[in-house]
Amino acid sequence: MKDLLYAITAGLVEDKTAIQITEDEPDAEGVVVFHLTVAPDDMGRVIGKQGRIAKALRTIMRAGAAKKNLKISVTIE
Repeated sequence: MKDLLYAITAGLVEDKTAIQITEDEPDAEGVVVFHLTVAPDDMGRVIGKQGRIAKALRTIMRAGAAKKNLKISVTIE
């Protein structure tokens, strides 16, 4: 799942070296939280107008996780 998040994010940003993804352990409900950090200049590209790209990114990640019977959440920092 981390590779999928990286691949999508790398296509959006200019500074691919600044992409950092950390993964938390599953919480009590079994949800794994991914923390995505990008360069400050690329933050607008990842969030998009009114958060549309961020919402689409989260939707794609949830769909990919559902195939593996996982629950995930993506936070953009």
